[in-house]
Amino acid sequence: MKVGFIGLGNVGGKLAGSLLRNGVDLTVRDLDHGLGQPFLERGARWGDSPRAMAQSCDAVITCLPSPAVSAMVMEAADGILAGLSAEKLWMEMSTTDEAEVKRLGAQVSALGAMPIDCPVSGGCHRADTGNIAIFAGCERDAFERALPLLTIMGRRILHTGALGSASVLKVVTNYLATANLVSLCEALVTSKLAGMDLNTTYEAIRISSGNSFVHETESQVILNGSRDINFTMDLVIKDVGLFAAVAERAGVALELAPLLVDIFEDGAGRYGPRELSPNIIRRLEDQVGARVTAPGFPAAMVDTEAEGPGYEVEVKRGD
Repeated sequence: MKVGFIGLGNVGGKLAGSLLRNGVDLTVRDLDHGLGQPFLERGARWGDSPRAMAQSCDAVITCLPSPAVSAMVMEAADGILAGLSAEKLWMEMSTTDEAEVKRLGAQVSALGAMPIDCPVSGGCHRADTGNIAIFAGCERDAFERALPLLTIMGRRILHTGALGSASVLKVVTNYLATANLVSLCEALVTSKLAGMDLNTTYEAIRISSGNSFVHETESQVILNGSRDINFTMDLVIKDVGLFAAVAERAGVALELAPLLVDIFEDGAGRYGPRELSPNIIRRLEDQVGARVTAPGFPAAMVDTEAEGPGYEVEVKRGD
């Protein structure tokens, strides 16, 4: 299968790298031509336009920073929709809006092609090793067509239902990760000011009911001081906003999500919108005049799970 990949940023570049590393016939494109050069040196081709890529490839993957950018790449005169034809796949791996992916997906389906929203979850370090989780919202036949590619890019693949369902679950999980990050920042700063040893505090949380994926990853780079997870405050604001939009359409009056947006908007105002998201702890550090770090923690998250073949996650259902 010939694959086109558009968007070689922090996540997209790593997903595309997994495809190339595993022998997929790959064409790449990004507004920053320099991001594509390492792929070209390893045998990938450069896509002259999204339209040309859709014409020449069996599947076109987009991994872009916002719904607006995805819409532009899809609907421009030389965009993907202009080159799609029957039986081809459009795989939207961006974190996007359910309503927007359905709108674009309807145009894809009208051409006889197959739309899939398939965002990832688990961090850039797992995207780099092919061990990230992938949600896929689409018809079952489209899922089975795409599954060989999904199992190269990710380890645990979940078919979430119809188109748009994966985007809903992606922003749900990002919202939960954000809430967990803010609570961990408060817990670590409070432990510091209460005189606790932070190495011991980390282990106490890790072996207790307070543990989480966010603690085992982001708490480590917080305590190291690098705070580097390749994710920024503006992206948190975008993702929590997308979750809030889902809730609003569903008629749910949220209480915590607006507070999280306020916290990160304040952080972005203080430190800049492109500040690393774990540095939201600086709001508390600045307040108390203390730096929350400890020796022995890594500067970046590292995936210790060996790369292996991906597989579909089975959903437990009652009889």
